[in-house]
Amino acid sequence: MEPRMNVAEAAPALYAAVRALDGAVMKSGLEKRLLHLVKLRASQINGCAYCIDMHVKESLADGIPAQHLHMLTAWRESPLYSARDRAALEWIESVTLVSQTGIPDSAYAAVTAAFSPEEIAKLTIAIGTINVWNRIAVSSRMLHPVDRAVAA
Repeated sequence: MEPRMNVAEAAPALYAAVRALDGAVMKSGLEKRLLHLVKLRASQINGCAYCIDMHVKESLADGIPAQHLHMLTAWRESPLYSARDRAALEWIESVTLVSQTGIPDSAYAAVTAAFSPEEIAKLTIAIGTINVWNRIAVSSRMLHPVDRAVAA
């Protein structure tokens, strides 16, 4: 697969704005572990190989147990995730797949049971931000390191 374009070069000011938003999300006060789950799960849903590769590496470097990353696609069946994790994961999936889910009341009820209104707002913005990154990476066909090695 060949890259289509370099979005950072084609629209540097907008790309910088997305980076700044991502930086603000990282400093929002949400737990780092939760932010890793947000980034990885949304990237899995969106099929963004570049982002999955990056976020697995970052998660491992920050001490997230590998098993928590391996089981993320089957979180509903895994005992590894807390009630707060499960509420966040349901919210991540509902918001990421908004055109399919319409974000059901059940997902909202679960997230409000585990998070404050401020945390839900921050979580929603974090989900939106990674979805922007996924769309940039997938549409421009950013190559992750494995793709670069195969392409060489």
